[in-house]
Amino acid sequence: MSPTIVFDTHLVLGYVAWLLCFAAYIWPRLKSMDRVAAQRAIATLHSFRFFGLVFIIPGVVGPELPAGFAGFAAYGDFATGVLAMAALLTVRIRSLFWPLVIACNLVGATDIIVDYYHGVLLHLPPLAGQLAATYAIVIIYVPLLMITHAAAFYLLVSSRAQPNADSRRMPATLTQANQSPNRA
Repeated sequence: MSPTIVFDTHLVLGYVAWLLCFAAYIWPRLKSMDRVAAQRAIATLHSFRFFGLVFIIPGVVGPELPAGFAGFAAYGDFATGVLAMAALLTVRIRSLFWPLVIACNLVGATDIIVDYYHGVLLHLPPLAGQLAATYAIVIIYVPLLMITHAAAFYLLVSSRAQPNADSRRMPATLTQANQSPNRA
């Protein structure tokens, strides 16, 4: 089997596996949370995207990995990760939190879409071996990231139509944790 067929098969199956998992376990939980808690959970996942800078470290990726793919992927992931962390740090300042959540998802989704475009334009599938250690990021992590961006956008749009009375207070789990009798 050619590297292109293996790469494309892995990428499609990465989406299939994550969609099955997301539909069964993650989506029901996100829908049951208040809108702030749901967006915090999604931002927490995306906060690890700082790791995308690994695409520009020589020796981690192959020397033939197209620079046009690696650079944009690295800095797009890094920007998304920083925006996600900023959203998490400002959760109590809603006038900052919501714009950062929107920015994180716009930058993150755009990054992934443009990375796919660059991957096609630069003929990445035949060079999939040049991803080296980052191959797992592209096949296993990126599908979940894209699915959660779609979920975040859906939750943002649907929450505008149906405002949640709890959206101005901290999630119950945090409130309960702060009132725990074991807290010193």
